[in-house]
Amino acid sequence: MAQYAFGEDLEGKRIAVLLSGGVDSSVVVSEFARLGLHPDCFYIRIGPEEKEEWDCNSEEDVEMATAVAARYGCHLSVVDCHKEYWSQVTRYTMEKVRAGFTPNPDVMCNRLIKFGAFHEKAGHDYDLIATGHYARTEWIEGRKWLTTSPDPVKDQTDFLAQIFPWQLRKAIFPIGHMLKEQVRAVAESEHLINARRKDSQGICFLGNIDYNEYVRRYLGENPGDIIERETGRKIGEHRGLWFHTIGQRKGLGLGGGPWFVVRKDVEHNILYVSHGYDPQDAYRSDFTIGGFDFLTEGVDELPQQVTFKIRHTPDFHRATVEPLGNGRFGIHSADAIHGVAPGQFCVVYDESHHKCYGSGEICWEDEPAETVTPD
Repeated sequence: MAQYAFGEDLEGKRIAVLLSGGVDSSVVVSEFARLGLHPDCFYIRIGPEEKEEWDCNSEEDVEMATAVAARYGCHLSVVDCHKEYWSQVTRYTMEKVRAGFTPNPDVMCNRLIKFGAFHEKAGHDYDLIATGHYARTEWIEGRKWLTTSPDPVKDQTDFLAQIFPWQLRKAIFPIGHMLKEQVRAVAESEHLINARRKDSQGICFLGNIDYNEYVRRYLGENPGDIIERETGRKIGEHRGLWFHTIGQRKGLGLGGGPWFVVRKDVEHNILYVSHGYDPQDAYRSDFTIGGFDFLTEGVDELPQQVTFKIRHTPDFHRATVEPLGNGRFGIHSADAIHGVAPGQFCVVYDESHHKCYGSGEICWEDEPAETVTPD
């Protein structure tokens, strides 16, 4: 009898699990074992060469992954994707921040590394690639869709919204139907070595590496003026526009606050701040997205009424979509959104924010978005 679980027919399928050493992917292996399956496990190594400078936890991660794989009688292999990560994901990130945009390296890591470089090196021999993401896949009217997790805080469909349709066909998320506390409870009941291990707070796969340090390592610093938007008065200096995002409130080092980042002038290296919110710069209800990538094969149009999010939060916003041609859409939000910035991904869902259509990059009307694709 075929085994149906996690939205897939598993009968006779070759399954690869991306095992990071964290509790989520470890419970993935546990869920397969509960069905009597023992998939091959893979740890993707992408840590920086300068290990003495950056604490990326890679050795501890491998130890945890090795213990979990052995616990369930699974074979573990280490796949080195270091070169691909630093030449593709890092290149994408640094090119975007240098241009004044707000990129998301975790989004591109899923596309280029977990379901990209890994597939080229080892995953092509497998029918399904399983990860510990809080997301689900469902077959709806003969098509495979990425759908949201019941845990609104942990839902990670926004991080998966740039993967290619062929990657979604092979993706499976065995804990996507669970809440985080349920995952922890399973790990505790299974006496997993990492049951109480804290979640990573850094960049995808890079453990404790701070984002600003990641950027500083490659772009250095480029001091410039901080100007009060309303008066034109210089009130301080920044160390580089790439350390700041539109809507940022903390970490500016200015007295007499609160201050908010409202604009970045890349050409003149000026950071504009304001005591309050400038409606023109800090809030937007209308913006354009370009280079839209549809996740589901055979789906190439957005409905007129959608929900969306532009950052990793539990909140969805309602909007009307205006097709503009060439993969561009106008998003007309029902409410004004704080901190809309070019380079961010706008992730689009159906009205019930259940099915994820995909994502496009936010761009100002005169600046077409460009999406980095694998080399």
